Amino acid sequence: MPEQNYTPLFSEILDKVSKLKTKNQKVAHLRQYNTDGLRQLLKSSFDPKVKWALPDGEVPYIQNDAPEGTEHNVLSYEHRKLYHFIVGGNPQLSQNKRESMFVQMLEGLHPDEADVLVAAKDKILHQKYKGLSANVVREAFNWTDEYMLPDPVEYPATPGPANG
Repeated sequence: MPEQNYTPLFSEILDKVSKLKTKNQKVAHLRQYNTDGLRQLLKSSFDPKVKWALPDGEVPYIQNDAPEGTEHNVLSYEHRKLYHFIVGGNPQLSQNKRESMFVQMLEGLHPDEADVLVAAKDKILHQKYKGLSANVVREAFNWTDEYMLPDPVEYPATPGPANG
């Protein structure tokens, strides 16, 4: 019997998206795992306004070889630190320290999750996971073309006291 509280790694979620056949299935799968962390990761990869404060390309790090499910950090938790690696996220951080922190994060992640993070940094998640497109991501999270939630409908306030 599968574990009821098992939360898949982001790499597992995206791998499943790449194997699904239709756009509706892909959107439904992303919505099933709609979390702050997954949205932040996908936005950082697809939104052209989000700039990573790290060099493009391969990152020299030592992969965490611990067996899956043990001694790994997970992106669903580590996403809270991603602001350090985005332009404007933590301007007090030196570039050397920023890159060192990124390497440390990668070394703590499962190798598949580390690959996902590097692909997001280089804005190539859509190449790593075929079928994961900007349109799928925007539809899954109800984002506009600017990768934002649409403005809420505002109702005009009626003059007078609020309590009647």
